[in-house]
Amino acid sequence: MVSVADNSQVRALLYRWLTKQVPPEKLDWLSGKLEQLAKEHSERLLFTTFSAVPRYIGKADLQLDEDDVSAAESARSGWMPQQWSLDQVGRSLLLLSLSSEDSDLYHARIEKLIGAADVSDQIALNQCLPLFPHPERFVSRAAEGLRTSIDAVFNVIVLDNPFPGDYFSQETWNQMVLKAVFVGSQLHRIQQLDERANAELARMLLDYAHERWAAKREVTPELWRPVGPFLNEQGLSDLEQVFEKSDKVQRLAAALACTQSSLPSAKAMMERYPDVREEVEIGQLNWSRFSEQYLAT
Repeated sequence: MVSVADNSQVRALLYRWLTKQVPPEKLDWLSGKLEQLAKEHSERLLFTTFSAVPRYIGKADLQLDEDDVSAAESARSGWMPQQWSLDQVGRSLLLLSLSSEDSDLYHARIEKLIGAADVSDQIALNQCLPLFPHPERFVSRAAEGLRTSIDAVFNVIVLDNPFPGDYFSQETWNQMVLKAVFVGSQLHRIQQLDERANAELARMLLDYAHERWAAKREVTPELWRPVGPFLNEQGLSDLEQVFEKSDKVQRLAAALACTQSSLPSAKAMMERYPDVREEVEIGQLNWSRFSEQYLAT
């Protein structure tokens, strides 16, 4: 079941976090603008306030404790604001405080902001995707955002964000994961990566691996995570090439992919490489631990 943000709870959290780090006079400025917007519904006021938030609120990193992180998860499953800055919190509070009873009007106002957004604006707007009222209205816009050539904008849609997993079609999801591999994003930070793995995505990733190998280039070991459950004999043949490499991280990824497969030949292949098999089986290595130990930066 798709999670929907509790708007009032989210806004209360955002405001509380700001009170901890923003001087009262600066916060009073934002509160005054929110009151004005509630009365005037002015498009110009919305644009000027959105632009001015970084100047008044500041760009310091948001400081959260464990209770804050837990409260965020309670307000919206999968919401991870740990890497946000204060101006992003302020801008989110602004967007989520707009009247949203008329979904067409709300969507139109956000669309106009997106249309005029610079890079920092795009990041702030896309961070709000899982929090917006009527989130289904923003699916096509989020999918369009995947075409960006700016990694920071792409990653804010894709990483640590529950929106793609909740709302993207399989086709859009597959294209997103493939591009994430291509640009070097950390796949383990894609929410629902395992739940939404599918045979077509596995085929696409194997095709990509073949292209990279033909060009004498490596692929990220994380590529095998969505492939493992859908291995066929051709995929196992590809994996054998990985097992033969000297790179321990690549070989461990191949072993983990084999553990995901129900093919007897996958288990047999694991038996031929006892060094990595033992680390996976005896060391109880899984993809989460693999990411923490070998991929976290």
